Amino acid sequence: MDKHTGKMAADLLHLRGQGLSKGDPVALPLVSSSMFHLPGDPDGAAAYGRVDNPTWEAVEHSLSVLETAPCVAFPSGMAAISAALFATLTAGQTLLIPSDGYYVTRQLSSRFLSRLGVRVIERPTREFADGGFDGIDVVLVESPSNPGLDLCDIKAIAGAVRAAGGKTIVDNTTMTPFGQRPLDLGADVVVASDTKAPGGHSDLLMGHVATRDATIHEAVLDWRKMSGAIPSPHAAWLLHRGLETLELRFDRMCRSAQSIAERLADHPSVAAIRYPGLTRDPSHRLAGQQMTRFGFLIGVTLADRDSAERFIANCHYLRPATSFGGLHSSAERRARWGDMVADGYVRLSIGCEPVDALLEDLMTSLDALR
Repeated sequence: MDKHTGKMAADLLHLRGQGLSKGDPVALPLVSSSMFHLPGDPDGAAAYGRVDNPTWEAVEHSLSVLETAPCVAFPSGMAAISAALFATLTAGQTLLIPSDGYYVTRQLSSRFLSRLGVRVIERPTREFADGGFDGIDVVLVESPSNPGLDLCDIKAIAGAVRAAGGKTIVDNTTMTPFGQRPLDLGADVVVASDTKAPGGHSDLLMGHVATRDATIHEAVLDWRKMSGAIPSPHAAWLLHRGLETLELRFDRMCRSAQSIAERLADHPSVAAIRYPGLTRDPSHRLAGQQMTRFGFLIGVTLADRDSAERFIANCHYLRPATSFGGLHSSAERRARWGDMVADGYVRLSIGCEPVDALLEDLMTSLDALR
């Protein structure tokens, strides 16, 4: 752990405690009120549950420490992505998104934004800068891409987009601020699904938008207030608790993923593997430049659909699930959702199990495919 990461993790753990008065609870209280005592003029006091909530404010404060930027919390990652896009786009403008990124972002863009007069362009992540950015108003980057784990140069893209007069949004869900810091690389906005590793326990849905641009920040706040896309106080409370152990969990997940990827790479049942931490990975050099860790996701391509399904089913320590980033390792054959990957492609999300037990389980399942 570098000095900056260590200080950030320590600050996060004691963030609430530094402002406590004698007799205050150390743990964050859960406030679920829809109304607040409000005699006379509002005068900036909490007024209504769609706009104000002390539990949201606490989790936004924690997220702002991680992002070193003001943050706005949302009820899901897609709510955060929607807010960032609606806050930065108007009719007649052009949006560039990854063709191999999260499929719901593509659906939102093609089915709804395009109908509102936004021109939508798609490019694959590895070729994202090809063609330049002239005439493009907003660029949404996903690096590593989900699920293929391709990378693009965030710093170079953000610089080129800014020079062309546009804004760059980076979906940092796969990496968290402990693994990659897009705002420091020049991005205007970061979006993320906190449902994944930040929550960590697979028991909440939340997301956030982070930006150092005051105009965008205010627009995102207004979007939340007017659209009603607000997180539940209980989810915010759970996320606040999860954030306090994120660095610890993320460290173990990344270390385990590195060890596991190195072993899986040479297994005869594995036709191909993607993990930025492998020296043979085509994105390894770029990953070392812009990521502080290599992440906890591994892409494994097996012979076919049946092999992928059998591999997942025969692993005692893998949960077959469509999310990632939890304590429990999980896996999914992503082609079942229509992603542009091979039928035998499996996205592995490495959790917090003891690595030796997990690795033995994975290898035993792979051996059974031979």
